[in-house]
Amino acid sequence: MVFLREHLIGAHYNWQTEIKHGKLTNTPDRRRFDPANGNQLLYMINFFGVSIGKLSMDDGLRIESLIAVGLPSQLKSEISVFNWLRGKYLYYWN
Repeated sequence: MVFLREHLIGAHYNWQTEIKHGKLTNTPDRRRFDPANGNQLLYMINFFGVSIGKLSMDDGLRIESLIAVGLPSQLKSEISVFNWLRGKYLYYWN
């Protein structure tokens, strides 16, 4: 499943700024992650879904919620956010 803009619960996202890698073939890297950028949030949700081999609506909403509520402020890059999500998935999700 591809998680889309209309699936997000939050309405506060900025859609003005595009990200340089909209395709899921590009991996997260040291680019700054902005949790308020809707395009970047969708990229992270969908890339994470591809990396674990599945993505349900509940998974996407859980990732959105985790980022909105629990993302530590010291995590600034896409790769650090991705690794944090992976840790949450491995230890708490299953």
